[in-house]
Formats: sequence, structure tokens, C-alpha cells
Amino acid sequence: MSIHRLASLLAGLLTTLALMAGPVPAAHASGQHPDKSCLSDCVRRIGIVSAFGAEADILIAQTERKRTLTINGNRFTTGVLRGVPVVIVLSGVSIVNSSMVTQLMLDHFRVERLIMSGISGGVNPAHHIGDVMVPDRWAMPLEVYWHGNNSVPAPCGAPGDVGCLGLRLATRDGQPLPAYRVPTPQGPVDSGLFIRETYVLNARSAPQGEFRLDYPADPEMLQVARSISPRLERCGPKNPSLCVTAQPQLKVGGRGVSGPAFLANPDYRRYLYDTLQAETIEMETAALAHVAHANQVPYIGFRSLSDLAGGDDFTEVGAFFGSGLAEANASAVTLSFLEAWKRHRSGR
Repeated sequence: MSIHRLASLLAGLLTTLALMAGPVPAAHASGQHPDKSCLSDCVRRIGIVSAFGAEADILIAQTERKRTLTINGNRFTTGVLRGVPVVIVLSGVSIVNSSMVTQLMLDHFRVERLIMSGISGGVNPAHHIGDVMVPDRWAMPLEVYWHGNNSVPAPCGAPGDVGCLGLRLATRDGQPLPAYRVPTPQGPVDSGLFIRETYVLNARSAPQGEFRLDYPADPEMLQVARSISPRLERCGPKNPSLCVTAQPQLKVGGRGVSGPAFLANPDYRRYLYDTLQAETIEMETAALAHVAHANQVPYIGFRSLSDLAGGDDFTEVGAFFGSGLAEANASAVTLSFLEAWKRHRSGR
């Protein structure tokens, strides 16, 4: 066989093998990410999700080398923010929106870490409007088993056993957490609402998956958050005459909680504080944390307190929102964190 004929046969064989293997993914073609797909952009980035539009606008305005991609109607902005490659998106309010948009981001971008940044209600009465909370874990207490009364449910035999339904109650010291009781003029009434753990599956826990009450924030990101000292304002940039009374502070640690309900009930707020020692409540971060855990992506959440959830005095709440202080303080922490993160990673 001639050399030319052999070369022709080898070329044909290689072409056939390439066709059988299918197209080379974009990440492979760029030589950037051989072990994870990224449908639209394969640059290593921190993903930033905001539920509140005004704060996302602040972050996007300061992003350099911006590029916008619209995916299923959602606008993702890539670029460099405080020296860190980022992708920023507005999720909209609610557990389901946060989950959907976060997964969409992870599918289309090479997101190595996630930040949820926005506004929340206070649960711990020791905190003040304007404080920025950075919980070290997040839970979803409105994932519940709704029983007929506050006796421990036993649908599968033993008290507290709901396993035959594919569920698991949240426990402390081996006992289900106490169900909420509704205050009435005649005295407390059983609600039958028992907090459940949430089922989550990822490659590490497959095939059986796992149940979780808490989703821990990333320890490395928490370490950096504890090192920053952002300037938090008392008066808002839109109207400097609107100010909160106490100087806002950055507070790292404790449990944050999220749910599908906008909480304006002071008694249920006290239940969350007494039962879970919750610091803050909102409607998105625990959902992002669930998606982050399912995809094995580290995350952290920054939340600026807008009010004491279910509180009666809305005077300072108006100052907080109407002055632009809400988004200004939340974004100040996000920007300070990104600056510190760049220094931290450069020094490794």
C-alpha cells in the first residue's frame, strides 16, 4: 500500500471517529472548562443574583466591559466588577423565580461561586433597619407537614415518621421541632404546621439523595466577609434627609430563612426566632442555596434589613426604601466583598 493511500485511510478513520464522538463542546474548544458544560459563556465568573431591581442596577452600572445576554427573557450581564469577572442577573421575587434563574445561570455560564444580594426582613429583634446580614446557613421553614393539630404526626407508624411519604420532619435532639401555635383572644390554637427538611439530590449524594434543613454558606467566602469593613450609610443617596436612627452594621453568622410567604406576622416571626434562632427572612436566598448545593457550587448571601418583619412601625421602613438606602447598603457590602475576594485569591 502506498504512503498516500495509507494517509488517506487514516484521515478517513479519524474523521469517522470525530463524527461518532459528536461536536466538541464550546468549553472544550476554548480550552477553559473540560469538566462542566457552559452553554453561553465559559469564562470563570462569580454569579450575582439580586431579587430587587434597584440594587442590580447599581452593580451593573459599575461593571466594566459589559455584555448582555438575554436567555429565556432573563437579562444576564457579564463583565468585570471590582476586578472580578462576574455575571449579574435579576431573579425577581420568590422562591420559584430564584430557583429557576439560578439554575439557568449555572447552565449557561461557568459560575464557580454564587452571591445572593438584596433586602430582607429582620427576625432577631436585636438588629436594626439598615444592618446587612451575612448568615452562615439558610433554611426554608415554610416547607411544612400540615397536620390536623400539634400532636406529632405518625402517618407511617412511629411518631414523627413521615418517611413513607418521601418526607422528613426537621428535628432537634431527635425530636420534631415544635409546631407553630396561632395566637387568638381565647388563647393559642394549634396550627399543625411542622417544619420539614427539604430533599435534594446531587452527584455526591446520588442515588438516594439527602434531606437538609440548613444549607451552609461557603466557609472561605464567610472568612472574607468577616474581614471587610464597608461603609454603611444612615441616610440614603436619593434623599439625604431620610435617615435611619441607628448606624447600620455588617453582621456575619447565624441562620437566615426564606419562604414563599411575605412575612408580616409578628407572632410567626417570634416563632421563627424562638424555634430556629433565625436572624432574617426573605423569599430567595435559601432557594439559591438549594440550587447551589444541588450543583455543588459554593455560595454566600448578603441581605440588608428593611424592617422587623411584621413590625408595627413603618416610619423607618419608608426612609429605608424611599431614600435608596436599602439598595445602597446591600450593594456596598457586595462591592467591598468582591474587592476583598480579589485580594484574597491573588494572595493564594
